[in-house]
Amino acid sequence: MSTFLELTNVKTHFPVERGVIFKKRIGVVKAVDGVNLTLRQGEILGLVGESGCGKSTLGRTILQLIPASEGTVVLAGKNLSAIKGRPLRAARSDFQMIFQDPYATLNPRMTVYDTLAEAIKTHKPIADGDMPEAVSRLMQKVGLAPRFIKKYPHEFSGGQRQRIAIARALAVEPKLIVADEPVSALDVSIQAQIINLLHKLSRELGLTLIFISHDLSVVKHISDRIAVMYLGRIVELGEAAEVFDRPLHPYTKALVSAVHLPDPEKERARQRIILPGDPPSPMNPPSGCTFHPRCPFAIDACKASAPQFDSLDDGKHSATCIRLRELNPV
Repeated sequence: MSTFLELTNVKTHFPVERGVIFKKRIGVVKAVDGVNLTLRQGEILGLVGESGCGKSTLGRTILQLIPASEGTVVLAGKNLSAIKGRPLRAARSDFQMIFQDPYATLNPRMTVYDTLAEAIKTHKPIADGDMPEAVSRLMQKVGLAPRFIKKYPHEFSGGQRQRIAIARALAVEPKLIVADEPVSALDVSIQAQIINLLHKLSRELGLTLIFISHDLSVVKHISDRIAVMYLGRIVELGEAAEVFDRPLHPYTKALVSAVHLPDPEKERARQRIILPGDPPSPMNPPSGCTFHPRCPFAIDACKASAPQFDSLDDGKHSATCIRLRELNPV
């Protein structure tokens, strides 16, 4: 299948300034620092990493909510990085975002009907008489009864509000959806429902989905592939089961070791990998491999140059580690 979304050397840097009137740049926060990634149409990519790794910034950069400092984002053959203003607004019907807090993203003064109708009318010409049926179809698609369309956001539970947010994203019939921590604010039982809904919609509608989360166990159950980020860079990429069952990068191994297991005996036998220290500042990332200050297997060569992606198989599962083959004998 051909490439649907392609990121080439995408960087998103934020200047740090001092002063009120006479501002002086004192540094740059390298939130995303050279990401190369390709997705096929209909693929679900899980993007994971600890807080501050740049995964949410990358999602917003893909959707042009934050402009890239460098690099290109090409969606279905269209270079989103090269368009602005009205052409970009027209292109937004091809991609949408689902945010972490559904209550904060819904207008408390608008009913569900008004919220969804506004989204439909923004990008799709439709007769007023056809609008109630279109809104009802959206509600049914996300598992909500059409009789709720006259209610306001505060009258719904957290899970129901997230379903409304999903319906609003689907209103313009997008090709790509970026879901930024869409279940982290929900109860565990509701999380499973929303994850299953997103997976079902992706398969039925042929949606390409980027699912952002800090929870590797959540990502495993919805993703075709998983990309692991650390300090603005992707350090491991592969099929979901492979990354979870056979992690290659020391950072990914630490993330996997933190996942709770449902089997009590396996959970008691689980050995956590505790990484020393905190992630370095993205204003002043370490030289070479940015993970080397916390890596228990770091050597001098890790400090000298940034490692490139390497694979132990045919390229379906790869990681950026100089000692990849040494630490993962076949």
